Amino acid sequence: MGRLTTHVLDAAHGCPGSAISVQLYRVQGEQLELVASAVTNSDGRCDAPLLQGEEYETGVYQLQFAAGDYYRSRGLTLPDQAFLDVVVLRFGIDAAQEHYHVPLLISPYSYSTYRGS
Repeated sequence: MGRLTTHVLDAAHGCPGSAISVQLYRVQGEQLELVASAVTNSDGRCDAPLLQGEEYETGVYQLQFAAGDYYRSRGLTLPDQAFLDVVVLRFGIDAAQEHYHVPLLISPYSYSTYRGS
C-alpha cells in the first residue's frame, strides 16, 4: 500500500531536525486543502506516515516545514525577514501504490530535497 513519509536533517548543526512543524496540503487548482499536520520527533521523522490508506491518491501535494521557528527555538538569531522561514515543497504523486519519501536537508540559508526511498 502506498504512503508518504518525510524527515528533516539540520545541516547547520549536523543532527536530525527535531520538533519541526510540518503541514501537508493537497493542491487543487489555486486551493490548498490541509491533509495532515505533524511535528518531527527526535530523529527528525514524523511518527506516522503523513498520507496512507484511502487518503493516499495521485495528485499534487505541498509540504510546508517551519524552518525559521526551528532555528529560532535553537537560539539562532535570524533577521526579521528570515531568508528561509517556511520551506515549501510542491511535488506530484503519480503512483498510488508506491512509497514516496520526501527528505529535507536544511540550514538557515539553504535547503535540498529529493525523492527518497
